[in-house]
Amino acid sequence: MSVKVYGVNHIAIDVDDIARAVEFYQDVFNLEKLDEGEGDAFFKLGEHQFLAMFEVEKLQPSRTRHFGLMVRDEEQVLEVREKLTKKYGIKLIPPFRCDFVDPFGNRVQVVDLHDESLVWLLPYQEVQKAGLRFANSTHS
Repeated sequence: MSVKVYGVNHIAIDVDDIARAVEFYQDVFNLEKLDEGEGDAFFKLGEHQFLAMFEVEKLQPSRTRHFGLMVRDEEQVLEVREKLTKKYGIKLIPPFRCDFVDPFGNRVQVVDLHDESLVWLLPYQEVQKAGLRFANSTHS
């Protein structure tokens, strides 16, 4: 038998205040909440993935562990950057366009769909739905 991985099902992060984390992620990324329980919350990421948050007593931040979220375009990356820096006072991590550590110690990278190297990760139907076109593309 040969295993074939089709993608990531979910990302799970630790937070020390679930209510504050829900508010932060909904505000910054406009995420749709799927479910919430005592000490946990789940948000839709794209079409087939989700973000799971679990409340813990003690956070264990990591310098290198991180996850990446993909937004539509440069304008949305800039919107996220502005909200993070102006509303939340979060410092971005250079030299990246939008890397930061959330208020709970989780490192997050924000990229956009126009990075052609990332588009192969999406089913073609989702690329079409997003209306993406590339300069060298001969397809309409």
